[in-house]
Amino acid sequence: MQLGIIGMPSVGKTTVFELLTESRDRVHSVGKTNVAMARIPDERIDYLSQLYKPKKTSYAQLEVVDIPGLIPGAEKAAVLFLDSVRKADALLHVVRVFEDSEVPSFNNEINPVKDIETINYELLLADLDLIEKRMERINNNKKKNQMLKELSLLERLKEAVENEVPISSLEFNDEEEEIMQNYQFLTTKPMMICLNLGEDHLNHPDYPLRREVLDLAQLKKYPVVEISASIEREIADLDGEEKQLFMEEIGIEEAGIIKISRNMYYLLGLISFFTVGEDEVKAWTINQGDKAKKAAGKIHSDIERGFIRAEVVEYQDLKELGNMQAVKEKGLFRLEGKEYIVKDGDIVHFRFNI
Repeated sequence: MQLGIIGMPSVGKTTVFELLTESRDRVHSVGKTNVAMARIPDERIDYLSQLYKPKKTSYAQLEVVDIPGLIPGAEKAAVLFLDSVRKADALLHVVRVFEDSEVPSFNNEINPVKDIETINYELLLADLDLIEKRMERINNNKKKNQMLKELSLLERLKEAVENEVPISSLEFNDEEEEIMQNYQFLTTKPMMICLNLGEDHLNHPDYPLRREVLDLAQLKKYPVVEISASIEREIADLDGEEKQLFMEEIGIEEAGIIKISRNMYYLLGLISFFTVGEDEVKAWTINQGDKAKKAAGKIHSDIERGFIRAEVVEYQDLKELGNMQAVKEKGLFRLEGKEYIVKDGDIVHFRFNI
């Protein structure tokens, strides 16, 4: 799964990318896509690591792409932008709210509502172009009568997009869903808004256009996270007690970057199950709704092929009781078959034979 970070130029996208991927010391190209893996912070993994004291602790990871800023009217840049967006599974739209005379804003204007609408408009235009080209091909096809259902769907999509309604807000029946699998519409991608605030906004959240931004996000069903990337950078440079004291001093309970990581993980429809032991405590990433046999394949294809049973313990039960023996004595240790739907936070050991 891939998360694409998008936005206008000079909004702090690359700073957010570096914070998410812990890659500040690397050289990143300006005007080109940068790719790195982001570790998904998880206090459950922290606890399990303390409990088992393994040789290795592995958090869930997500591929993150820093997509060059959109410059309206710059055709070459727009093509790169749209191609990169098309490859992403979800989008994090970084929107500038902060003011900084040393970092000129695009068009010398700070207007978060306009920035969100500009990006959305480009995505809608790209979808409209795809719809119209496909409709033209169908209308010119000798087998047009065999594609009337697809054409009818495209006409509905076209009407929605022309009215600036993202395709993600529409509902489809099973047959339409199957047709939709053939397309990569940009406005179907899950999106989160990251408002990049100035340091002075943290204690005075009623900055210009805030209400309008939140209303727009609610209308479009976009989750919103407010951070100050400059403050987040300072937090990232601190450790332990010093970090906690600094966060308390400025009134932050949880680093914004952690909120973004966690929320984007779930926005993508991902969950984690855990394997534990003295060698390694590890979070494994699967899709919501994945069954036990498929989850076993994330570890190794042999385990999926030879699947017998899954030994399952809920994380919360282990945390409350303190050790696996107590969990078993309470009757909270379960054996599940291949049809079991793995839940977020399950601690699993797979029995298999090949």
